Amino acid sequence: MATATAAVGGPNTQKRRNNGRSKKGRGHTKPVRCSNCARCVPKDKAIKRFLIRNMVEAAAVRDLSEASVFDEYALPKLYIKTQYCVSCAIHSHVVRVRSREGRRDRTPPQRFRSIKPDAKKPVASKA
Repeated sequence: MATATAAVGGPNTQKRRNNGRSKKGRGHTKPVRCSNCARCVPKDKAIKRFLIRNMVEAAAVRDLSEASVFDEYALPKLYIKTQYCVSCAIHSHVVRVRSREGRRDRTPPQRFRSIKPDAKKPVASKA
C-alpha cells in the first residue's frame, strides 16, 4: 500500500516563504479581478502596480503649452492602479521568473528615478 510522504511525517516542500501571498494571520481575503484577463485572484496574491502617466503624450505637450492662455499650466496626470494575476504578470514581464536562490532574495528592486533637467550642478567659475 503506497502512502504519501506527508502522511509519513516528512515535511511538505515549500516553494516560497510566504506561499506566494501576504496574508499571514488572516484566514481569507476578498478576490480582485486581474486588469488583463479578469481572473479572480486573492487581493494579497495579486501583483499590484501603480502607474502615473501624463494624460498628454510627450510629443503634444509643447503644442499645448504654446496654444495655452495660461503660463506654467500643470498638465493633469493619469493615475491607474493595475492588479495582475501571476500568469499575466509573468507573461507581460511585470515580474520575472527567478531561480531557487533568487527567490530567497527579498530585497526590493532598485527604483528607477529620472533626473529632472532643472536640477543642474553648479558650475565652478575659473578665477
